[in-house]
Amino acid sequence: MGRITVGSENSTTVELYYEDHGEGQPVVLIHGFPLDGASWERQIPVLLKAGHRVITYDRRGFGRSSRPSAGYDYDTFAADLKALMDGLDLRDAVLAGFSMGSGEVTRYLGSYGSDRVAKAALFGPVPPFLLRTDDNPDGVEQSVFDGIKEAIVADRPAFLKAFLDDFNNVDKLGGARISEQAWQAQWNVAVGASPIATLTCVSAWLTDFRRDLPRNDVPTLVVQGTEDRILPIASTGRRLPALLRDCRFVEIEAGPHNIGWTHPHELNSAFTQFLAE
Repeated sequence: MGRITVGSENSTTVELYYEDHGEGQPVVLIHGFPLDGASWERQIPVLLKAGHRVITYDRRGFGRSSRPSAGYDYDTFAADLKALMDGLDLRDAVLAGFSMGSGEVTRYLGSYGSDRVAKAALFGPVPPFLLRTDDNPDGVEQSVFDGIKEAIVADRPAFLKAFLDDFNNVDKLGGARISEQAWQAQWNVAVGASPIATLTCVSAWLTDFRRDLPRNDVPTLVVQGTEDRILPIASTGRRLPALLRDCRFVEIEAGPHNIGWTHPHELNSAFTQFLAE
């Protein structure tokens, strides 16, 4: 467990909380909104057993990292990741991001290249571009994101309840693939995040990654549930094989957005096989 300084705000430093376990090729796990690095608990033991060094960290504004009032954009998120990569002097690393974390992976490779990176993995991805525009007809209407922001402002805890229900497809999978206690634990983490970060990150979801993707020159695994209600698979994962140089795409049948928790065997199997190639 450690902290790395990535900036400052007025009289305080901005620090990322991270954990660094095991030995072998480094795998950096970047969590999704609105959770933290501990959300990888169903992947970490499997990766350690497979002989990897595993690094998790909490995004600024979430978990045990600092909560500044600014910096919730992908240029800053990627710079934070670079500070971690450089600070730990990670080489031949695998960058794996879930949901929002897939944006860090994509913008990092687009901005800083693959000198330290051997492979990448995008789970329930944000790229290529979520917003519907004239040149992106497969995106999602702006009004959807406006509604999300309004709901967060009106009642953030209630929004998080509805969000996590869809995050895990609780109406279909509750009691089978996610227990009430596991759902409650996710809500506890989510409601404990910075309210400013929770709101401001919604704008970051609309980042256009289409210029970053061609700069990704490493083998990349994409895994997504076919019933993802948070990031529709037709707007995200299914578009990526045509936009990446070297892409393995795996669909998890009936999987929700949070496949790392609800479908760990399927995700871990695809991930460890990819790492072993």
